[in-house]
Amino acid sequence: MKKNLIIACAFSLSMAACIGTDKDKEVRGSTADTGKLAVSTGKPTAAATVEIPGLDTMAANNAILLTGNDRMQYSDTLFKVKASEKIKVTFKNIGKMPKNSMGHNFVLLAQGTDFTNFATEAMKARDDDYIPKNLSSSIIAHTRLVGPGETDEISFSVPNKGIYDFLCSFPGHYGTMRGKLVAE
Repeated sequence: MKKNLIIACAFSLSMAACIGTDKDKEVRGSTADTGKLAVSTGKPTAAATVEIPGLDTMAANNAILLTGNDRMQYSDTLFKVKASEKIKVTFKNIGKMPKNSMGHNFVLLAQGTDFTNFATEAMKARDDDYIPKNLSSSIIAHTRLVGPGETDEISFSVPNKGIYDFLCSFPGHYGTMRGKLVAE
């Protein structure tokens, strides 16, 4: 009986340790694009108030060079730009696989866009290179779908400061080909 009580107490203590404290809640899950953790500032929960590790050491650069490869990866997943100024994105598919099985693009979403819903709708838009026309108001800018060795270049601006999601809308790629563009 005494042995069972000791085991029960030890189990209770180990479970309590797993729950964590409010301090543990300061670090949240991956930004899904950088693979790095986002840290809450304790301020309102708007996207612009989230601290992204490494962002403070980045200089704003409105000339973005980005590649995609056959491993379904972007060369970079975090960019800092200046809001309301022209941004130029040069995107190249450096892979070797055919466009119909491993095409890539860059799609910048408007703030507040439901990321998963957008990606789901994009999969249905094969005839439009996976850019869903019914969600065009959710897109700030996008490149065309490029195959191996192809490059596309686009220019645009983001009107407001904040954090914007980007992804490759080719079916199944958004899980790993995604990132954040932070406008200051």
